[in-house]
Amino acid sequence: MLKKITSNLLFKVFIAIILGILIGLYLPESVNRLFNTFKAVFSQFLGFAIPLIILGLIMPAIADLGKGAGKLLVITAAIAYGSTLFSGFSTYFVASGFFPSFIEAQTVQNVGEGVEKLSPFFSITILPVLDVMSALVLAFVIGLGLATQGESSLKKVANDFQKIIMLVIEKVIIPLLPLYILGIFSAIAYNGQVESVLSVFLKIIGIIFIMHFLLMLVQFIIAGAITKQNPLKALLNMAPAYLTALGTQSSAATIPVTLQQVQKNGVSPKVANFVVPLCATIHLAGSTMKIVACAVALMLMQGLDFNFTMFAGFVMMLGIAMVAAPGVPGGAIMAAVGILQTMLGFNAEAQALMIALYIAMDSFGTAANITGDGAIALIVNKIVNKDEVSA
Repeated sequence: MLKKITSNLLFKVFIAIILGILIGLYLPESVNRLFNTFKAVFSQFLGFAIPLIILGLIMPAIADLGKGAGKLLVITAAIAYGSTLFSGFSTYFVASGFFPSFIEAQTVQNVGEGVEKLSPFFSITILPVLDVMSALVLAFVIGLGLATQGESSLKKVANDFQKIIMLVIEKVIIPLLPLYILGIFSAIAYNGQVESVLSVFLKIIGIIFIMHFLLMLVQFIIAGAITKQNPLKALLNMAPAYLTALGTQSSAATIPVTLQQVQKNGVSPKVANFVVPLCATIHLAGSTMKIVACAVALMLMQGLDFNFTMFAGFVMMLGIAMVAAPGVPGGAIMAAVGILQTMLGFNAEAQALMIALYIAMDSFGTAANITGDGAIALIVNKIVNKDEVSA
């Protein structure tokens, strides 16, 4: 049990934040510069890896969605994307309207400036092989092209590349993220900004926790209205899947329980066996909610200007990027880092704070994702049964 807790990514990030604060407050500048050196090197590697992550995840994900594309796939994908867009846009309006009441501009005096006061002992430059936007466009072009073909040599190359990128994420980036976050928080603490940052963090986490439950309630009210079922009963039937996801932090690992509970809500085995595994990959409304809310909060903290037009493009692109999110804890934020950088202008320090905030709520976002899958399954089941009756 103890080993399971200590190996949990959320636990590691929590410890990293605490240690980073203590190091920044109480240890000498030389120690803080050491951690800032690691942060600087890892930041360069992350910048190099992000375009490769986009290529390795999005390209085969789009190609696989086109495989055997039929009516059921189109219906499910359209509803899942619509749910993700609803989550993103509703979160933006709530966050942009409510967050300014407790987040003051310059809460973090430009995160980047504060960190730069602690110069690293040395730095290296790792240039990415292509920029993020070029990687996105290339991933779409090749992915859509592969979706129109059957099995091909290039598709096998794309799948092999995906496996390599997954290994990089699971064996290098995710294990080193806590140390990276430690470096960020030691710099924040060293420069006297930790109290304001943590107070905002705690408020954001509390608000997003409430918003997750409201999102799930709305999803099942809509599903209940379409299927003429009691939405609260259907939502409560998904409780075992929700609790399982809290423990596993993985939509994929929760699939067996999700299947069982979806069928208890009256979804046919045929529809459930198709929709649940697919939605575990492409429906991340809860994760989208976290990313959008945290992005608005961090932009407010740094006094950066933003507007609806900027976030509209970001949310629509985020919905597509979430399709490629790997099924590991923290995987969704790794798939989103590239568009945070290109569309919202997040620098390395802001990205690290974003990752820390996201992982702090990872279990709840995953649980909201798979609970929403149950609502989508109900709607798809109704549409399929209606078409079969009319046929």
